[in-house]
Amino acid sequence: MDTNRIKEKFGDFYIADENTFKMGIDKKITNIISERFKDRTILETCTGAGFTTISLATFAAHVYSIEINQNHQKQAIQNINKAGLSDKVTFILGDIMNEKLLNNLPEINSAFLDPDWADTRRSNHTYRFKNSNTHPPADILLKTILRLTKNVALILSPLVDVNEFSDIPSHELQRIYLGSEHALYCLYFGELTNYIGETELRVNA
Repeated sequence: MDTNRIKEKFGDFYIADENTFKMGIDKKITNIISERFKDRTILETCTGAGFTTISLATFAAHVYSIEINQNHQKQAIQNINKAGLSDKVTFILGDIMNEKLLNNLPEINSAFLDPDWADTRRSNHTYRFKNSNTHPPADILLKTILRLTKNVALILSPLVDVNEFSDIPSHELQRIYLGSEHALYCLYFGELTNYIGETELRVNA
C-alpha cells in the first residue's frame, strides 16, 4: 500500500491495506462531520482502520468503536496510537447486530454509523437502503441504534435512491461532494441535524 496515498487521504503515514484504504472516508470530509460530535460520547460502528475514529476522537469526549474484523481493528489501534488519541477511544471487537453486545454497551449520547458498502462496487450492483445489502444492513442498523440514541449520523453510498428515505424519522439529508465528485450521503438525526431536509457540503479535493 502506497504510504503517500494514505497520507494524502487520511492525513499521516497510517497503516492500511487496499480494503481499509478504499473503505475509509477522506479526512477532509470526516473532520467536518466530526465537528457535530463535539464533546459527545459516541458509538461508532465499523471502525475499519480507524480513520474516521481519529476525526471523531479529535472532537468527542470519548468514542466507543465496534469492529467485527480483528485485522481491521489491529490497524485501527495502531493508527489511533499514532494519532495520540488512545485515551479517547475504546475498541470493541464484535458484531454490532449482536443483542448481547448491544445490551452491554457503555452509556452513549450519539452514534456514527458507516456500514461497509465499498466492497460492493461492481457495475451490476444495485445500491439500496431498504432491504439493504451493506454490511451490516444500513436500514436495520439505523433502526437498531435509534433505540440507543436519537442522535445518529449514517453514511450511505451516493448511488442510493433518496426516495427510500421517505418513511424514516425526521432527518437532514446531506449530499457531500469532494471536489466535483458526489462522494456520499450523510443522514443526520436528532440533535445532530442542522436543518430538516436536504443540505449540501462541498469540500475541496
